[in-house]
Amino acid sequence: MSAESISLSAKVLGAMLFYPPDSEQVQPLIALLKSNDWVPMWPCATPEAKACAAELFAEANVSAEELNDAWQRLFVGPYALPAPPWGSVYLDKESVIFGDSTLALRQWMRLNHIEPHLKQAEPEDHIGLMLMLSAWLAENSPQLLGEFLTVHLMPWAGRYFELLGMKAEHPWYEGVAVLAESTLSGWREALVLEAIPAKELYF
Repeated sequence: MSAESISLSAKVLGAMLFYPPDSEQVQPLIALLKSNDWVPMWPCATPEAKACAAELFAEANVSAEELNDAWQRLFVGPYALPAPPWGSVYLDKESVIFGDSTLALRQWMRLNHIEPHLKQAEPEDHIGLMLMLSAWLAENSPQLLGEFLTVHLMPWAGRYFELLGMKAEHPWYEGVAVLAESTLSGWREALVLEAIPAKELYF
């Protein structure tokens, strides 16, 4: 699997999980994923997962109001988020944002001279940001990608996508969860990553 393939899939998934559905970043992706044109081109997931995701995308009502309501409930609030998108919620005993695992990621980024340019004070371990960082690493620092995935993303991402799939209550984000989980498994196999550290999860 090429770095370009990883970058492409990471950019799409990262944008879907970070930006609101009515944003200029996501609107073209909704149009693409509502068609089946993406299925044969998607490089990093099993045929079964792609077929399942495509079916969920096809049946999803992507009217602005309904999809924005789902986005608000899953990523913004005001109520407790059913599948929090920040790594430290899963990796830290207190299940807080900006926890120790966030600080460890921040230190790793600093040591490797990676400077995020965020318009708001979003924790660096937001799932969408981490997927987009995976894309950047695949393109610019592929020698760091394996460590980033193994140490910082994959120990908790599977649990997050499991929760997102169960709690989304909207076929669009159920489809994103199915596709993302299989895609990350594809990366792991293609990159022949070391065993993912067994970290205790608290959410």
